[in-house]
Amino acid sequence: MSANEDPHAKPKHGSFNLGDVATSAAKVLTDDEKAHLEEQNKRMVSDFHARKLELDARKHWDLFYKRNETRFFKDRHWTTREFEELLSDGSGISTGSAKTLLEIGCGVGNLVFPLIEEGHRDYFVYACDLSPRAIELVKQHNLYDEQYMMAFPCDITTDQVFEMLGESSLNIATLIFVLSAIHPDKFDAVVGNIFRLMKPGGMVLFRDYGLYDMAQLRFKPGHKIAENFYMRQDGTRSYYFAEDEVGGLFRKAGFEVVTNSYIYRRTVNPKENIDVPRIFVQGKFRKPSG
Repeated sequence: MSANEDPHAKPKHGSFNLGDVATSAAKVLTDDEKAHLEEQNKRMVSDFHARKLELDARKHWDLFYKRNETRFFKDRHWTTREFEELLSDGSGISTGSAKTLLEIGCGVGNLVFPLIEEGHRDYFVYACDLSPRAIELVKQHNLYDEQYMMAFPCDITTDQVFEMLGESSLNIATLIFVLSAIHPDKFDAVVGNIFRLMKPGGMVLFRDYGLYDMAQLRFKPGHKIAENFYMRQDGTRSYYFAEDEVGGLFRKAGFEVVTNSYIYRRTVNPKENIDVPRIFVQGKFRKPSG
C-alpha cells in the first residue's frame, strides 16, 4: 500500500475491513516505531525543497490527476454511514429551499457523485479543488449537472473561495482527507475561511489521517518536512493529526465541537498475511447558531 492510497479503497480479493473503533486514546508506539521516527528526524527535507513543494503544490496535484485521472480513489459510499447529515430528508432541490453543501478538495467527485447516485439531492452541491485538472474531470462525469451542482478550482487557503460563495452561505461543508495535504502554517486560514462560509448552525464534517497512522510510520528518512508533515514520492504532502489538535483548530476559529475522536481501522487478509492498521481523526464541528 502506498502512502497515497485512499484508506477507503476496496480491499484486495480475500481482504476485509474490521469495523471502525472510535476512541480519544492515541496510539502507543513500540520501541521500534519510536526508533524509526527518530531516524526520520536525522535526514529532513531541506528548507529550499520544502518551499518549492509549497510553491508547486497545485502543479503536483495536477500531475497526479493527469497520471491517474479517475482511477485512483474509490467512490466514498461510506460517508453517509459516518455522517448522517449527508442523508436526504426527502425535501428535494426543486422546492427552492435547498440546503447547500461544499465539498472542499473534491478531487474527481468520489464523495459527491455517490451522494447524487444514491438520491441524496435535497441540497445544492458546490465542489472545489486546488487542481484545475481534477475539476475538468468532475465536469466530464455523466452525473455532472449545473442544475444541482457547481464545480470550480479554488485555493481554500486564500480568499479565492469568496469569489464563488458568500459568507454564511453553507449548511454543510466536508473536509475529508484534504487538510492533511495543506501546509500546517495555513491550517488556521483554512478553518477560518470555512467558519466564514458556514451559516449559523452549519456543520463541518471532517476526516483525515491520524497521528502514527501506518503511512506515517512507513516514511523513510529524507521525506519529513516538519513535525508530522511529510513529502510523498510524487511531490504531494501529508500531515498526521492528533485528535486534540483538530479540536483546537476548530475551537480557535469559533466552532463548537460536536464529536471528535481517533478512528482505528484494520484491513486483514489472512491468506497474504496482511494486517494493516489505519488511524484517522474524525469529527463534526458546528458554527454556533447564536
